[in-house]
Amino acid sequence: MSFSSRLRNLVAVALVGLSLSACGYNTIPTAEETAKARWADVQNNYQRRADLIPNLVATVQGYAKQEKDVLTSVIEARAKATQVHVDASQLTDPDKLKQFQAAQNQLTGALGRLLAVSENYPELKSNQNFLALQSQLEGTENRIAVARRDYIAAVRDYNLTLETFPTMLWAMTVFRGKKPLATFTAADDAQKPPQVKF
Repeated sequence: MSFSSRLRNLVAVALVGLSLSACGYNTIPTAEETAKARWADVQNNYQRRADLIPNLVATVQGYAKQEKDVLTSVIEARAKATQVHVDASQLTDPDKLKQFQAAQNQLTGALGRLLAVSENYPELKSNQNFLALQSQLEGTENRIAVARRDYIAAVRDYNLTLETFPTMLWAMTVFRGKKPLATFTAADDAQKPPQVKF
């Protein structure tokens, strides 16, 4: 093969690569990987929260042993939440994501009751370990909210690439097996306005 024919082949390959990337060939895999990376952030933050709970429960237990029902509900909700796993390959299954979300919501509710109970114990509220754990838990809840928001945005971008022109042409041909990813939905009671009683 002569030098000029090699050069011609090289230029042809470069042109094909440029034209594929310019017409959105890489958009679908890139958006999918971004959404999966955001999902990993969501899981990491929920795991961080689950890791904080045993220390929080142990600290509260030291001051409020009579709140056994609340402590038990937190432990059980944590166990249930850590049993529900959704890996990146299952993100197209909305039922799996709903199951994950329900388990995490149950844990959020149990934690809320635990923190509300702590208000009845002034010594607990002033305990440095409890204050540090409460602060870490609050920071983790904020991280979870940000990670969920980022995941939702990444899923929206990915799903749009499957449904909009010109990338939908790639979705209908080369990436035919790709499905829209599931995302978080608001809880049913989130649509109701809060009731304030004085």
